[in-house]
Amino acid sequence: MTREEKKAKLLKYKTRKQRFIRITTQFFVWLGVAVIYYIGFSVFFDTPVEYELKHSTDMMREEYDRLSARYDSLSLVLDNVIERDRNVFNILFESTPYELDSEFESERLALHEKLLARSSRQLRRQLDSKVAEMQKKMAVLEESHEQLHREIEKCGKGLNNIPSIQPVINSQLTLLTAGYGTLMHPFYRTLQSHQGVDYTVPEGSSVFATADGIVKEVSGRNSTFGQNIVIDHGNGYLTQYCHLSASKVRKGQRVRRGDIIALSGNSGLSLSPHLHYEVRYEGMRVDPIHYFFMELTPDEYRRIIKISQSGMQSFD
Repeated sequence: MTREEKKAKLLKYKTRKQRFIRITTQFFVWLGVAVIYYIGFSVFFDTPVEYELKHSTDMMREEYDRLSARYDSLSLVLDNVIERDRNVFNILFESTPYELDSEFESERLALHEKLLARSSRQLRRQLDSKVAEMQKKMAVLEESHEQLHREIEKCGKGLNNIPSIQPVINSQLTLLTAGYGTLMHPFYRTLQSHQGVDYTVPEGSSVFATADGIVKEVSGRNSTFGQNIVIDHGNGYLTQYCHLSASKVRKGQRVRRGDIIALSGNSGLSLSPHLHYEVRYEGMRVDPIHYFFMELTPDEYRRIIKISQSGMQSFD
C-alpha cells in the first residue's frame, strides 16, 4: 500500500469518526432540548388529560360545596322545625320532650368517618342521597307541623268553652272552705253529698264566668240555691253559681271567660255568705277542683287539693 493510499484511508476514517461524533452530539442535543421542552411544558402547561381531570375536579368541588351548603341549610331548617315542635310539646303537655340527639351522636360520628373514607364520586352520591333523604324528612315534618297546628287551632277554639278558672279571686287559695264529696250538712247535721265547692267570700264579691258560653238560666229565688245562674258552655259542660245577691247577666246572653256575671251573697239555704260553684259534664256533676288548671301551678294545684279534702262541713 502506497503512502498516498494510507493517507486517503486515514482521511476517510477521520471523516467517518467526525460524522459519528456530529450525529451523536446532535442526537443528545435534540434529546436534551426535547426533555427540557417536555419538563417546561409539563410545569407551565396542562396536557388535555390533565386539563380534563382538573376541570372535573373543580366541578366536583363546586358541586360538593353546593351540596354542603344545601345540607347545612336543610339542617338549620330541620333544627328550627324540631325547636317549634318542642315548643308546641311544652305548651300542650307542660313538659320537656325526650332528647334524641345523644342517641344519634355515635351514628353521626360513624357517618362522618365513612364519608372521609369514600372517594369524591362516592362522596357526591352519598351527599345527594342524604340531601334527598333530608328533603323527604323536611316534607314529612312540615306536613306534620301544619297538621298539628291545625289541630291546635281546632282544639284551641274548644278550650275557651271548658271551665278552667276559679269563679272568684282566690290568688292565695285561702277562700276555698269546702270541697267536692261527702261532707257534714250545716243544717241537717248528717253526712250528705256535696257536689260542688264553697268559697267564703264577703257578700257583694264579684263572681266570674269560668268559660265562654250562653246563660241558660237566671233564677231569682230557690229554696236551696237561692239566686243562681247556670251557664251552658257547649261540648257537654254546664256551670252553676249559687247563693248570689245580684245577677249581672240575663238569660240567653253570651258571656266570655272572666266576665263578671253576678255578686256573691247569702241567699237560699246558706249558713253564711259564700259562693257555691258546680261543674257538670254530660249531665253529671264533677269535681270543680280539676277545672282550675289555667291559673294554677302544679304546686298550687296540689295545695288546693289538700285544702278541699280537709273540710268536714259545707256551707249549704
